Amino acid sequence: MKFTALVAIIEDKDEEVAIDIAKEAGAGGVTIIHGKNIGLEEKKVFFGLTLEENVSILLFILPRKLSMKVMKAIRKELNLDSSTNGGLIFTLPLSHVAGLDINELHKFEHDIKSMI
Repeated sequence: MKFTALVAIIEDKDEEVAIDIAKEAGAGGVTIIHGKNIGLEEKKVFFGLTLEENVSILLFILPRKLSMKVMKAIRKELNLDSSTNGGLIFTLPLSHVAGLDINELHKFEHDIKSMI
């Protein structure tokens, strides 16, 4: 089975919604990393404090066939094609993967068989 890393960089407020959407589309576990978004434009300053956007980085390891389904679901539901939404989603091919939960692998196999 070939795997893909699906990375979604979204606003913190959309984190739980994105995870629910991904799980509904067939994703299993997720690794969540919290960070700050620094764009090209200067950030707003209020009483000397810079207001930065907090983001969540969601990392899913998925079978290649399932990754596009999950990506499309998140993209559509969070309206990531809109220029007003600060989200980004992409995939990266993985050549070697170790340490995946055996139950999750069985779930992936079942999900892919049901897609065919």
